Amino acid sequence: MKTALTIAGSDSSGGAGIQADIKTMTCNGVFAMSAITALTAQNTTGVTAIKEVEPEFLKEEIKAVVTDIFPDAVKTGMVSSTPLIKVISDSIKEYGLKNLVVDPVMVATSGAKLISDEAIETLKKKLLPLATVITPNIPEAEVLFGRKITNEKEMEEAAKKIHEDYGCAVLLKGGHSLNDANDFLYPGNENGKNQEGIWFYGKKINNPNTHGTGCTLSSAIASNLAKGFTLAESVKNAKDYISGALEAMLDLGKGSGPLAHNWNIK
Repeated sequence: MKTALTIAGSDSSGGAGIQADIKTMTCNGVFAMSAITALTAQNTTGVTAIKEVEPEFLKEEIKAVVTDIFPDAVKTGMVSSTPLIKVISDSIKEYGLKNLVVDPVMVATSGAKLISDEAIETLKKKLLPLATVITPNIPEAEVLFGRKITNEKEMEEAAKKIHEDYGCAVLLKGGHSLNDANDFLYPGNENGKNQEGIWFYGKKINNPNTHGTGCTLSSAIASNLAKGFTLAESVKNAKDYISGALEAMLDLGKGSGPLAHNWNIK
């Protein structure tokens, strides 16, 4: 069985973060492992408390996993401080970790910044250049691109520029900011050849329960990379999985509820 490691925060309500990642990886046919960056007290209505782990402890978590069951892919989620980002990037280089999917969680749907300017700069310098692919939404891509993105042409320009700046492939998620889940993948150089950008057109699914969709998508991509699919195939498979999880119409909680991660288990 192929294996995948998630490095992210815990969501006590189970809809996002480590819990969403483990469910997604399991339902996509790989063995899931985790290194927790922070504990959160949260539910479908919001986050009420966060407790970060010490950098040395995160280092030990990653070491314990990779020196015993080496991961075929790695996904990172919200990492809100410079010391933790440095631990992750150092570990990736030390152990030669491959198939790295970085969900650059920086900006909330409301537009509020979730990490400090210092941590954003560290993320740019230390982690993004190591990534196989990053999965920013529009607000996060605007931070990396340096200007507003208002249409599909600008999405293409932004993805190409981010690739040029950091050397990683970019899956820029359109989401409800511009359209109905139409995402643009700019793979850049893959297997020694420069690849053209690819649009993945999603269908509109009228489901307000979207808690953890970003975590789920990046984990599904990592799972497919672990199984040996190409990047484009991994993105397509991940989007198909997300669509099924939304179409299942799970309705839990008082706010924006979680996805039905187990929709494909018969």
